[in-house]
Amino acid sequence: METIKDFVAFDIKTLSKLIEEKEVSPVEVTLQLLDRIEAVDPGINSFITIDREAVLAQAQKAEEEIEAGLYKGPLHGIAIGLKDIIYTDNMRTTMGSEIYQDYVPEYNAAVVEKLKKAGAIIIGKLNTHQFAYGPTGDRSHFGPVNNPYDKQKITGGSSSGSAASVSACLCFGSLGTDTGGSVRIPSSFCGIVGMKPTYGRISKHGVFPLSWTLDHVGPLTRTVTDNALLLNTLVDYDSKDPSPDQSEPEDFTRFLGKGIEGMTIGLPSTFYFDDMNGEVKQVLDQTIETLRELGARIVPVTIPNLDKFTVAHKHILRSEAYAVHEQHLADYPDQWDDEVKERLLTAHDTKGYEYAQALQIRQLAKDEFNKALEQVDVLFTPTLPILPPKINERHVDIEKYAGQHIRWSIIKLTAPTNLNGFPSLSLPCGFSSEGMPIGGQLIGREFDEAVLYRFAYALEQKLSSKGVRPRLR
Repeated sequence: METIKDFVAFDIKTLSKLIEEKEVSPVEVTLQLLDRIEAVDPGINSFITIDREAVLAQAQKAEEEIEAGLYKGPLHGIAIGLKDIIYTDNMRTTMGSEIYQDYVPEYNAAVVEKLKKAGAIIIGKLNTHQFAYGPTGDRSHFGPVNNPYDKQKITGGSSSGSAASVSACLCFGSLGTDTGGSVRIPSSFCGIVGMKPTYGRISKHGVFPLSWTLDHVGPLTRTVTDNALLLNTLVDYDSKDPSPDQSEPEDFTRFLGKGIEGMTIGLPSTFYFDDMNGEVKQVLDQTIETLRELGARIVPVTIPNLDKFTVAHKHILRSEAYAVHEQHLADYPDQWDDEVKERLLTAHDTKGYEYAQALQIRQLAKDEFNKALEQVDVLFTPTLPILPPKINERHVDIEKYAGQHIRWSIIKLTAPTNLNGFPSLSLPCGFSSEGMPIGGQLIGREFDEAVLYRFAYALEQKLSSKGVRPRLR
């Protein structure tokens, strides 16, 4: 088999074709990837646990299966990383916490079983903001994750390692979780593609909860096509997951390459484009012009009550996160990051009727977004209103957010679709003057992920032709 130099930067689609045609060995690929992790990750800190021997055994098995003509599809022999709140029965799952630093589950999460069935190689467990409760990604028992574009800057969180590892070409894709934006936020800050699918699309069985009502599992990749391929593998009905909106598998790549000429994009007239960093605004304005160049019609849309949705999201998240951790707080009062513990205790300020009202507002959020999406095919917004700050920095250079904890500006534009469960995708749209990635967010109707990928792919290809593309670090 032929060695291909620098394959670590290949996309899944390209690499899987080479593996299928036996031009590249999964073992050879995996060895080179492990060597890159050893050389690069000490400066990034994206992995918590890697079992080199077990990883190579998986690669050897994949190679033997492919040699025997038992090729399973585009993830066969491809290394995928897992956020370290996703259970693995042969590897510790720490939740980024001291409390669980030696915990090894007795079973695999449903998503892990699906990846294994597809022949993917589980390369390791990825760092996370402690218990996934923070959008900055710099508060883990195992240390902060450093942004591959600037190691002094945050990755965003809570799927910090999931984004940084993919951005730095340490794995070909990863899984994260998204409760207030925790897949899309680090994807935007790290210059990759992150999808939060429709609520219930992907089973959460075997994923440590933060908020039962708001949690989503989602894929992170370097390209739109890869993201769709990964989602193809993850979607299936699971009787062990009580989420109400599960569905059957489908091909999320089916609209890729069809273009978006004549289709309509809605720009929310308030909230999403208010109070942005100037460089973020400039990149988003340029991206909107690129969408026009692709033949899309851009129209303003009105979405009422967005501030009310933000408050409802906070009430649900605080209440359910505290319910998850009440016993942990009693049993392990000193084994916490101070910021995470302080945030958990804010639940004491939320009254029961406020939580009940928030659950009712969740339906209102569905109704208002559905009304907006009756007029258009998708919505387009910034993913984040700010650029990545420095690690442990908690101030924002936008007057609107002065005096607030940075978490609220970070999750402002992503949290509404956690509340209503609508699919949302972040993709790279450009860079700041300092070379930091800036992402745009596409929002669609429930179960319309394939349409989001259609728009994202068209935009990705056009931006790439203009020289806007991630770089190997």
